[in-house]
Amino acid sequence: MSQSFTHIYSVGGTDGNGDYLLQGPNAISSVVSDGADGNNDSSTAVGDDVTWTVASVLTSGAYELVGLTADGDPVLFDGSAAYVASNNPSLGPGVVTASSDTTYTYCFAAGTRIATPEGEVAVETLAIGAPVLTAAGAAVPIRWIGRQSLRATAARLVCIRAGALGPGLPHSDLTVTADHGMVLNGRVINAGVLVNGDTIQRLPVADLSARLTVYHVETEAHDVILANGAPSETFIDYRDRRGFDNFDEYLDLYGVERIVPEMPHPRISSARMIPAELQRQLGLRVMDHRLSA
Repeated sequence: MSQSFTHIYSVGGTDGNGDYLLQGPNAISSVVSDGADGNNDSSTAVGDDVTWTVASVLTSGAYELVGLTADGDPVLFDGSAAYVASNNPSLGPGVVTASSDTTYTYCFAAGTRIATPEGEVAVETLAIGAPVLTAAGAAVPIRWIGRQSLRATAARLVCIRAGALGPGLPHSDLTVTADHGMVLNGRVINAGVLVNGDTIQRLPVADLSARLTVYHVETEAHDVILANGAPSETFIDYRDRRGFDNFDEYLDLYGVERIVPEMPHPRISSARMIPAELQRQLGLRVMDHRLSA
């Protein structure tokens, strides 16, 4: 597996809380490829190597995957300096939180109930061309359903308990990957930064099957659909579709990948960016971190 990125950020150190201080962005194309860890299985554990091919400036070769930002972007280390590869041109300069326990992907877990004109349907049983309901009540056809099999150690699943986002939101426990965007108060918020340790929690690897499958629904536009009753984003190509097991199916249908413009809502990938009122509503305790001297 390989993943393309459009921007590179230099890591200028950490603050007093261990978060990364980013410098940039630099509009430099690069590709991160699996296999340098000796196991070309579309999953690289933190601490293992990836192959990073950079268009200019930096030296291409083996880099250690030392973490992932809250948005799922890889933090790469060459033995002397660290970098973040991203498709987000607005990630820095600034501070980002990173984890060190998984790889990157964003999707729904199997069993998620997606609203359709005929009622809710399990995401794994949806079909291309079938309509789903948007949060605005419109019926839009499914262009494609991405499917990805993952090791439990790579899944980064977040469980959003019933009612955690508001009354009936979701109506039953909802499991998504940490990078999946939930739509709240006109903002697309990555599930991983909503974790409050109570009603929204990361699922321990020990509680998961050794391998599992996650899904993503693509519609014509980047839209808001209802997953277990909660507003949730459809596919957006921050990551290309090559990471999905059924990428060849997409090519057979459409020939080439297409760019899906992002909906005009701000995306939040750090808990500090969540407005204070919404933090209180969700039971988040976010510190106003200061940079260390």
